[in-house]
Amino acid sequence: MSSTETPAAPSADLAALARGGRINFFGFVLRLIARLPFLFIAGRIYGAEELGRFAYAVLIVEFAAQLATLGLKRGLAQQLAKTDKPHVCVVADALLVAAIGSSVAIFILVMFPQAMFPNSEINGLEWLLPVTVFALAWSDICLAALAYRHDVGSTVRARAVIEPWTISIAAFAWSFISTRDGLIIAYALSMIAALIASIIPFVRSYGLPHGWNPEPGTLWALARRNLPVAAADAVEWGSRRIDIAVLGLFFAPKIVGIYYVAQQVASLPSKLKTSFDPILGPVISRNLAEGDNKAVARQVRQVGFWVIAAQGGIALALGIPGEAVMGLVGAGFVAGTAALGFLLAAEVVAATAAVSEAALIYTARHRNMMISLAMIVLEAGLAAGLILLMRSWDWPIMWQATGPAIALALALGFAAIVKSRLLHRILGHPVSGWRWPLIWAAAAAMAIGQLVIMLPEWAELVIGIPAILAAFGAVMWVKGFGPQDRELFKMRKADIDELSLPDPSTGGDAPR
Repeated sequence: MSSTETPAAPSADLAALARGGRINFFGFVLRLIARLPFLFIAGRIYGAEELGRFAYAVLIVEFAAQLATLGLKRGLAQQLAKTDKPHVCVVADALLVAAIGSSVAIFILVMFPQAMFPNSEINGLEWLLPVTVFALAWSDICLAALAYRHDVGSTVRARAVIEPWTISIAAFAWSFISTRDGLIIAYALSMIAALIASIIPFVRSYGLPHGWNPEPGTLWALARRNLPVAAADAVEWGSRRIDIAVLGLFFAPKIVGIYYVAQQVASLPSKLKTSFDPILGPVISRNLAEGDNKAVARQVRQVGFWVIAAQGGIALALGIPGEAVMGLVGAGFVAGTAALGFLLAAEVVAATAAVSEAALIYTARHRNMMISLAMIVLEAGLAAGLILLMRSWDWPIMWQATGPAIALALALGFAAIVKSRLLHRILGHPVSGWRWPLIWAAAAAMAIGQLVIMLPEWAELVIGIPAILAAFGAVMWVKGFGPQDRELFKMRKADIDELSLPDPSTGGDAPR
């Protein structure tokens, strides 16, 4: 979409998307500020080996939680848009389905804890970890229900403030008791805190499900209908975790821990895209119900461009001074700088596929699932193949460990091309968010970056990162943004209010 193709005034849908984007960008900044203390504590106090053990266990738990929600994290908006049933009862059905799925997952993990800790002994408080499956699943569904009413402030509070700060504070406090169990305890506490922060605004908005009677047949139909979405969610989530799984098979926990830090830094830009999902989903489902394919394509292009621009700028700002960023966690983690660069590039490449998928889960859920499955198989095969190839060439271990990051970028590139073309064919309108000014903005950021890397390490972080972002943003503002794009930056009092207090007028079943 050209930046000149703008109506006189932003549409209501664009205003909703922009408002969600503004709030979630603020949430991204909060998440970044909160994530760094945890990585610093985990790296400096607990060390790479313990961090690698923790990373693999959390991978398994979060995968179980993804399956336990049965796709309702994104499928709930469509259920709420189509039903005549009181919305609080629909969400109650979804929570019951997730509770059943979580119970099954918890039972399996409690019976077979080796799935979480394949390369280490189990003699501490690891039994607490499976409980977080329930907390994750319920929190996701409560926040999805709130987002249907355009309340994304609750998501920001739960995921960008309460969860990361809880894990940071708890990890530091528990380090005085046990560096073996501290990260696991801190993670469990952070998930429970996020669940509480999700349930309270949900109850305030929707109320309690008075007169609700669970219907087994309806629940089964709900779960079965959402299986393709659940599979796509699990695959999309897995594409960001299979690299850790492959590394765990080939390398010691210490290497996994170094890579995990790089992954955590690189995953920060991806939250910008996923934070649009709760707003983009209801907007797309509503326009599809009205048969307005052109509007859907326009929204996908718009959000796609916003996400590519934001992730591109952040990737350059974190990647150019990558050694300083990784060194902040500990000197031993600088070896993961190359992996960080590839992972940041992968997040930019992924933007088109990820935003296209927001519409494909409604228009071609089975084909979307098959593309996602092909992508993750390709990623796993490339990751193992690249590691073995570099190992046969006797490359250094940390260069071998970049294999999964390179594989991720290539696999996501494949998915971006295939998914955007499929959605283009279905809607009959272009859906790509790419614009050529992105190249000029990247060139400006890299030019500033060459000066930044000459600074002392502390200056690279304090001065360099904002300078790179400013150079990228200035070129995008002048050359790439049109009136609709600038709607994203019109912070209003309502946006601030949403981040502080829930709106007491959100009762009832109609979306705001």
